[in-house]
Amino acid sequence: ESFHESLRRHEYYLASRLNVRPGDAVLDCGCGIGGPARNIARFTRAKISAITINAGQVERAKQLCLDQGLEDLVKPIQGDFMALPFPDASFDAVYAIEATCHAPDRSKCYSEILRVLKPGAVFACYEWCLTDAYDPNNPLHTKLKKDIEVGDGLPDLVHTSVCSKALADAGFEIIEARDCALDGKLGANGEPWYTPLTASWNPLVWPRFQFNPIMFRILPILLRAAEFARLVPQGTCKTQVMLQAGGIGCANGGITGAFTPMFLMVARKPL
Repeated sequence: ESFHESLRRHEYYLASRLNVRPGDAVLDCGCGIGGPARNIARFTRAKISAITINAGQVERAKQLCLDQGLEDLVKPIQGDFMALPFPDASFDAVYAIEATCHAPDRSKCYSEILRVLKPGAVFACYEWCLTDAYDPNNPLHTKLKKDIEVGDGLPDLVHTSVCSKALADAGFEIIEARDCALDGKLGANGEPWYTPLTASWNPLVWPRFQFNPIMFRILPILLRAAEFARLVPQGTCKTQVMLQAGGIGCANGGITGAFTPMFLMVARKPL
């Protein structure tokens, strides 16, 4: 399968845990520009409210939904998942894909999700977490943790147990909690999830080409020149360096096994 096919499979698997039917009201908590929401809407035919705090992402998501004929199934909304703008018991299911790791208070975030779920309905998510392999006394581990936090805008990267405890503390009944990264590769020719974030010398393989030692040093120089010539906005170079460090942190986290971007949690709101 291709990289994009693997992403869809990853999203479809999460959607399959929601027990939704066509027409059900579903919330995507932290949708970005709505890629997973559109894929899951196609897969389930559920009606998805997709929330993000970023107004620019909302406008982009709306246009993409129109372009792909999904405007009747996916509704992008600007809002804060720490204070969801919906009445109690509004949704038949809620999911989050690598989004609630940005929450400054996980218990409060999960409590808001519990509030808007109907009794007996399911919440499923993929969380970014540290694993049992993380060693706080290992300098490589502490550096990759910091790189991920800074590069990806996380308030704190915590152990899997912290997330599952916060979910239980919010009032959920946990059905399943496991690290999907431990499932391993799919097939003999499969690649680890972090492969796209490792270095390559092939200029046609992007984003891996930017991580090789030469491009790692040259790209900031090129971007600063482009900023000087006003070909790109000011701050592009700093943003690239920050995101690149985050990517390297994720790759090192995958290589060492100290970090996972796919800690699966499936939980039910009590009846």
